[in-house]
Amino acid sequence: MESWPVGMAILGVLLLVGVPISMALAGVGLVGVASIIGWTPALSLLGSAFFDNGRDYSLSVLPLFLMMGNFVVQSGIAEELYKSAYAWLRHRKGGLATATVIACGAFSSVCGSSMATAATMTRIALPSMRRYGYPDRLSTASIAAGGTLGILIPPSVILVFYGIMTQQDIGKLFLAGLIPGLIGIIGYTIAVRITLVTQKIDLPVEPKLPFLDRIRALKGTAGALILFVFVMGGIYLGVFTPTESAGMGAGGAFLLVLLSGRFSREKMIAVLYDTMKTTSMMFFILFGALTFTNYVNMSGMTRDIQAALSVFGDTPMMTILVMLCIYLVLGCVLESLSMIMLTVPVFYPIVAAQGIDLIWFGIFVVMVTEISYITPPVGMNAFVLRSVVPDVRLGTIFGGLAPFVAMDVLRVALLTAFPGLVLLLT
Repeated sequence: MESWPVGMAILGVLLLVGVPISMALAGVGLVGVASIIGWTPALSLLGSAFFDNGRDYSLSVLPLFLMMGNFVVQSGIAEELYKSAYAWLRHRKGGLATATVIACGAFSSVCGSSMATAATMTRIALPSMRRYGYPDRLSTASIAAGGTLGILIPPSVILVFYGIMTQQDIGKLFLAGLIPGLIGIIGYTIAVRITLVTQKIDLPVEPKLPFLDRIRALKGTAGALILFVFVMGGIYLGVFTPTESAGMGAGGAFLLVLLSGRFSREKMIAVLYDTMKTTSMMFFILFGALTFTNYVNMSGMTRDIQAALSVFGDTPMMTILVMLCIYLVLGCVLESLSMIMLTVPVFYPIVAAQGIDLIWFGIFVVMVTEISYITPPVGMNAFVLRSVVPDVRLGTIFGGLAPFVAMDVLRVALLTAFPGLVLLLT
């Protein structure tokens, strides 16, 4: 009898009782491998997963992009992006909410974190929307949904994780995330409009600014644009590798903080401390997942699941549809990083065997898991908003997110039907 069903059951119990996912993955992986090949080689594999990977130069991309995001948060770019977007949209119904979505997308392109985007934009955008009479249901939903773009629009920490686990080119993954990210912004602006129409919300508008004034409003966004083009353009043109681009991006973000006049020793210490803390946490999760991957490969889990999926039809499209259903269910109880760490080791050999492009699959996985940030009961962005504005009920936030979730589902369907849109830039 295969041991993996028992291992998965134990893993599920450990996660339910609150064991950190890194410890749960590493523990189940170690014991599972030991049950197959013995304790001595199992401990050797555990040491290799932590020690050898910990010395891997390519992993430095993770702390460097985290540092870049932390510097960007300190630079005040988010506020400038929001002001610029509103200058162009103030004359339209729901212009503030639409500006929030666009600012979230732009900010996430140089931040790389969904929760950091949601927390930052809540402090900047929510007071303005309240001042102009926007209902909390629409305001908070716009911010929570816009924040999810942080794990798709490059640089994305989640895509770095996926690239390391599946040995895919991180630069290509970043490029592949651009078009789906732009489609996501368009979809969310449509969701804002749907909310205005279906709930019959009447909001004030302001006079349209002259064209030259709108151009001037873009001045404060120049730093973010230059940083994004510098990092992504360098990767696309082959000037530097993703790891080198992360270092250049961190240096560029630090320069933005200096130029903004917001630099201080206290902020520098805070950035370095937060980067160190988050990097340590993510490395433990990654190494635990790699240990768990060894167990998955040895236990026959991939082979058995592939055989089970053949019941639904031995075609790539049916495989993707079944996985989509699994992810949507998991998204109701797990956040995105946990889902990726649990499922990618199992799923990616299956899709590779069926000839599905692993770059496309990485974007697919990120898109479906980002839905978990805005769906109950574990929608992390909703909880981030709740922590920043405790006077707003979770029910209010989740209640306004339905049109945005619908747009996410449509985007997944579109890019599944036309995978070339994902791979166009790669």
